[in-house]
Amino acid sequence: MITVVKQDPWGRAKIQYQGKIVEHLANGVIIQAYWTNPVKDLGYTIFEPGDLFTEYYYADRWFNIFDISNAQSGRKGWYCNIAEPAIISADRIAQIDLYLDVWVTPTGKILVLDEDEFASATTLNEKQCNGAHQGLQVLIRMVETRQEMFAVISDHE
Repeated sequence: MITVVKQDPWGRAKIQYQGKIVEHLANGVIIQAYWTNPVKDLGYTIFEPGDLFTEYYYADRWFNIFDISNAQSGRKGWYCNIAEPAIISADRIAQIDLYLDVWVTPTGKILVLDEDEFASATTLNEKQCNGAHQGLQVLIRMVETRQEMFAVISDHE
């Protein structure tokens, strides 16, 4: 098991939970964790107890990617956090969240979230702002060109 710690821009823990490492990458790690919180309706999707999150963390990318499936193994979509590159150790993944998030539907529709929160975030430094913009561009390009985990995107509902 590994502990994931999502941090605010000051490095304070906001969310902490455990997952199971399923693969080590040259530049990161893939873990699996289950949604154990109550139902959370985000408007564009609903997280429910038992949802499986296959989470991709990278030490050299300004985002992480959660491939989310329901209990019946149906893909709900991908939730992506724009964040500083992850600090990965044997028992811990720590990552500073930079407010912007991206939801990608199973058909590849991209919804950029929290742009207003990011725009009003006066606490982010120049490196964080530049990294967030770069990470968002790289992530959108990955979706549009069906790279890596997005290769399974279907154009059909």
